Amino acid sequence: MMLIRITITGVLLAAAGIAAAAGVEITEWQVPWPDTRPRDPYVGPEGEVWFVGQTGDYVASLDPGDGNFERYALDAGAGPHNLVVDDAGTVWYAGNRDAHIGRLNPDTRNVRKFPMPGLEARDPHTLALGPEEDIWFTVQGGNFVGRFDRRGGKIDLIEVPTIGARPYGIVVADDGRPWFTEFGSNKLGTVDPETLALKEIELPRDDARPRRLAITSNGHVWYVDYARGYLGRLEPDSGHFEEWRVPGGTDAQPYGMAVDDRDRLWFVETGSEPNRFVGFDPASEQFLDATEIESGGGTVRHMYYHAPTDSVWFGTDTNTIGRADVG
Repeated sequence: MMLIRITITGVLLAAAGIAAAAGVEITEWQVPWPDTRPRDPYVGPEGEVWFVGQTGDYVASLDPGDGNFERYALDAGAGPHNLVVDDAGTVWYAGNRDAHIGRLNPDTRNVRKFPMPGLEARDPHTLALGPEEDIWFTVQGGNFVGRFDRRGGKIDLIEVPTIGARPYGIVVADDGRPWFTEFGSNKLGTVDPETLALKEIELPRDDARPRRLAITSNGHVWYVDYARGYLGRLEPDSGHFEEWRVPGGTDAQPYGMAVDDRDRLWFVETGSEPNRFVGFDPASEQFLDATEIESGGGTVRHMYYHAPTDSVWFGTDTNTIGRADVG
């Protein structure tokens, strides 16, 4: 097991022209199965960290206390892309290359597959827990947003009207409404959970390509523009947009994103080597810490904020699972 730690101080931040905040410490655990693209960690109810091996066809857990890993094999070709963990500790993953949502019972190691209802929905991408028993998800290549009923296994698919929209990141607001990005266009989208009516909202720039998003406690929708290096905000009630150029500039390629319990936004600039973990405070409209990821990161694709430990978790293409302590 390899542990990597790095902290950037307020002095260094000031020299870089970024507002100083409490130092962010990043710890990385080397995943013991090489070149399997560990990604999209999610903290379970007992503090265990679950993630998928996208090219290794597995779900795995990490005990942050002792650094031990446990691997749960999936069928060859599953191509797991993302997972979530419910309050009961059940793991749900997106079988991206085998057109299914999977349920893993960690106690029995049993996996049950729920296939997509049509051949067009070939690649379930990102999952987000909704209220009650719902999981909302994107289908990137198939051009759908979906709702999965964990209780009965029913899947509803809603086609995105923009051709080649590539629905990508997805989050669920406090009111139960899902919001998603269209990485193949310059749009965000949302679905009415009652009627399943889908609405698309164009971003201010035609060349924008939003990839991940987050929602602050006031209901504002935040997104990162991977193509042009912006952090953006949509106020859904007014339709007003505002955008900020990220510290890494046009070529920053901001990607993985999360919001903490103080409404600070955190994202990773993947256009630099090593990748940089960056914060933004909406109250002051200033960027905060910019911390290099010691392993390099390769690409950090998705992030998850865990409130009890005030930490942001992520996976890297350099085969690590990372934790950023943002308190």
